[in-house]
Amino acid sequence: EDPSSSSSMQISVAPELPGFYYDPEKNRYFRLLPGHNNHNPLTKDSIQHKAMECKRLRLLQEEEKQNQKTTRAGLNSSVLLQKRQLGSLSSTTYCRLVHELKVNCMQRRKIEIHSPDSSVAGTNNFKIIVADVACERIFTVNDVEHGGCKYGIINLSGLGKESLTVEMYDNLYFTNRKVNSVCWASLTHPDSHLCLMGIAETPGCASLLPASLFSSTNPGDRPGMLCSFKISTAWSCAWCLNPQADNCFSTGLTRRVLVTNVVTGHRQTFGTSSDVLAQQFATQ
Repeated sequence: EDPSSSSSMQISVAPELPGFYYDPEKNRYFRLLPGHNNHNPLTKDSIQHKAMECKRLRLLQEEEKQNQKTTRAGLNSSVLLQKRQLGSLSSTTYCRLVHELKVNCMQRRKIEIHSPDSSVAGTNNFKIIVADVACERIFTVNDVEHGGCKYGIINLSGLGKESLTVEMYDNLYFTNRKVNSVCWASLTHPDSHLCLMGIAETPGCASLLPASLFSSTNPGDRPGMLCSFKISTAWSCAWCLNPQADNCFSTGLTRRVLVTNVVTGHRQTFGTSSDVLAQQFATQ
């Protein structure tokens, strides 16, 4: 007979004695004291608290094991693609299963934040994160305690490393202290610039800045395409990827939309029935 099973049997059949508590780990009874006692903290409340803590730790271990599990049996990209080509999967089911496959392959990564000014506290709070079209870089905006923001770019090519790092910098080219909205802009090449919207003071502004300004790879590189537009009460922005309206970005304002050509400076205004808090261009 397995000795562990016999011991568990003895623990499970241990009789309850009034005023006493049986500890299965120590295999003995302890006397319960009514209420709280500083000298002998063994009370019903402490026992319940200990049991809840053990349950919490057990649930955390089970959750961690579930996160380490692979996807369901037979779920892989090649099989899904084959079934999709044979017509046995609808578009909705195929997209859902592919999304599930991607999520199960995800791993948690810790982001290490570095700032040249180590004396500045409160720089670990991401206010805005925006990924580029290829999902290779993430632009981050962090609030700081003294007011204003710091900016940085996380390069996702370092996913194979133990941790990701982002260098947070101040930017003197963006005049507003607060950022309300950000979008990537493809001006000289795909995702070459960033469009920042700020409305901290009146008037606000929209600044088009090269992405290299927020990277430490080429600190001396200062591309020429850098401009700023005065825009008041801006809520959102979006860069146009449609070739028919090249070099344009849209700004969501109070009950209207403003489309600006960054090369010519030409503007078009479109009225709306409400404030534009989010927007996106159609690719066709």
